[in-house]
Amino acid sequence: MGRRGESASGDGTVRARLNYSVDTGEPPVDTVKAPGEGRGERTGVVFDPHDVTIRDARPLAPGFDLDREGVVLLEHSTAVKNFYDDSEVVPVYYPEVEAIVKAATGADKVVVFDHTIRIDDELKQAALKVRAPVRNMHNDFAEISAPRRVRDLLPPDEAEARLKKRYGSINVWRSIAGPVQTRPLVVCDARSIDDARDWIALERHYPDRVGVTLNLRYNPDHRWYYFPGLDEDEAVLFKNYDSRTDGTARFTAHGSFHHPDTRSDATPRESVEVRTLMFWD
Repeated sequence: MGRRGESASGDGTVRARLNYSVDTGEPPVDTVKAPGEGRGERTGVVFDPHDVTIRDARPLAPGFDLDREGVVLLEHSTAVKNFYDDSEVVPVYYPEVEAIVKAATGADKVVVFDHTIRIDDELKQAALKVRAPVRNMHNDFAEISAPRRVRDLLPPDEAEARLKKRYGSINVWRSIAGPVQTRPLVVCDARSIDDARDWIALERHYPDRVGVTLNLRYNPDHRWYYFPGLDEDEAVLFKNYDSRTDGTARFTAHGSFHHPDTRSDATPRESVEVRTLMFWD
């Protein structure tokens, strides 16, 4: 894989296989285990691999907009020293993320509600009780689950007031162990997704709640991007939901992929993604 700022090939593209999903007619359900315990049971979920062109987004990133492509790349140095210590991440990184999202979106209020660490190494996943990179293309919210999450996280009166105005969700993604060398993040240009036909709702069953996310059907019109060599002083923001229906980017499919130029001795990816809700007055 190319180092930071380098393209994977002369024209800045790579051909790689992405895991799409198909609608089996059976309601898809994913039972979520605790981090480090492996994958839970799945029903009605069938993956549909396709080879696609993925563009090096670094040359394009200065022109990206969260309300158009649904993704941006920012320079950001964090004060966090150990992302495996929640007692440091929550009081230090959560406020940093809140500030990043406010500055990037102009939102009046940002709620940081959880984070996930992912490692591309099964032994370290089990030892550190963290998750693997997600290998299928998906979005973290569905039309039905976004307002549910607002009601889960805000006091009832405030939630109902906020739901009458614009609100949304953004993930903030970064490497926590040097430049990404395996399973890089891949993001789909929101403008190339047909929201009326490309999504399949998936129920995710947690021990204490049921969430709804979206898996992505194949569409040859999709435009895929990645940022080679993402490093610890960079943050990728991508949109998971926006209540606007005026052509603003609403959902942004994402996942990870195997880069064909990955070296056999490459350092396994370690990353953190933080999920947020954002509200405008």
